[in-house]
Amino acid sequence: MDLFEKCRNFTRAEEAMNSGYYPYFKAIESGAGSKVLIDGREFIMIGSNNYLGLTQDERIKQAAVDALERFGSGCTGSRFLNGTLTIHEELEERLADFVRKEAALVFSTGFQTNLGTIATLIGKKDIIFADRTNHASIVDGCRLSFGKTLKFRHNDMQDLERLLKNHHNSNTGKLIVTDGLFSMEGDIINLPEVSALAQKYNARIMIDDAHAIGVLGKHGRGTGEHFGLEDDVDLIMGTFSKSFASLGGFIAGDNKVISYIKHHARALIFSASMPPSAVATVLKAVEILQNEPERIENLWQNTHKMKKAFTELGFDTGNSESPIIPIIIGDDLQTFYFWKMLFENGVFTNPVVSPAVEPGRSLLRTSYMATHTDEELNKVLDIFEKLGKQAGLIS
Repeated sequence: MDLFEKCRNFTRAEEAMNSGYYPYFKAIESGAGSKVLIDGREFIMIGSNNYLGLTQDERIKQAAVDALERFGSGCTGSRFLNGTLTIHEELEERLADFVRKEAALVFSTGFQTNLGTIATLIGKKDIIFADRTNHASIVDGCRLSFGKTLKFRHNDMQDLERLLKNHHNSNTGKLIVTDGLFSMEGDIINLPEVSALAQKYNARIMIDDAHAIGVLGKHGRGTGEHFGLEDDVDLIMGTFSKSFASLGGFIAGDNKVISYIKHHARALIFSASMPPSAVATVLKAVEILQNEPERIENLWQNTHKMKKAFTELGFDTGNSESPIIPIIIGDDLQTFYFWKMLFENGVFTNPVVSPAVEPGRSLLRTSYMATHTDEELNKVLDIFEKLGKQAGLIS
């Protein structure tokens, strides 16, 4: 068979486009604020990861401009060779201090951070214990490693202990790796139990805090701070494309561990480094977060408002504990139908179906920002109530 035969046989996207139900790759004509323009129309954006609302902050944009003028548009090389600038090192020092670890290492994307870290640390005799609903970057990092990956049921500590117990006497390195804040359904890993099991069975812990940095914890330091267990987390992974309004990722931990990753991670050594403008925006975002704690307070006020309202209207929001609030519908076609109704009425959401969620758990992923106004959120709720009744999702 010709290699490209499967490409010619792939018609689902085209069929969805022709029917008007294709929800992906919508080109946005404006900045990533609480409102956006698409095809000249204004939409209230409740499908963004811009949790602190910093992408349009003038200080953030000016930091990018200043770095562009000083360092130019790019580094033309990897961190390992000619692609390390003074601001890369400044950012790593600032991040390590922020998350209270000895050292941090910056990658060009969050996806590369997980790939590089996991594939580098896990050798042939090592075992990964991974939550079944982990982000795709963790899944691919596990696949790239030479070790064995065992998956436990989502946030199921009994299942995790069963797996750990089965390999308790094996002479292997053990890593429990999991999202801190799960990106589709908005629930949080049971870190106190994970920590207790890691100590009991001599395992290390890596938490992907991509959606938790800037969101969880009084100071936005993530899942560890949220539970008061920062010292129990061996490796903290974070991204810059969400709360920090930029692009890239980092891993933070002990000096020796970070140095090992720095000198062995192919995803770092063979990738061009973060451009100066992106680095500078993260530095400024960290500064703003630390100086303006009210942003996190506003984010959580909006979160509680929407969670309470959706629940009272009768929508299924699952086990969400965060600014990520799913509207669980279950059926794929009904999910796309409701997405289209909302889109036609000026509300931007994200439809999520299997394999991003379990079959029968299709949902609309909604997420909120510190900069959403009450007027915007009330309008969203009015539209959801009206269309939810029309679609038969609520009574």
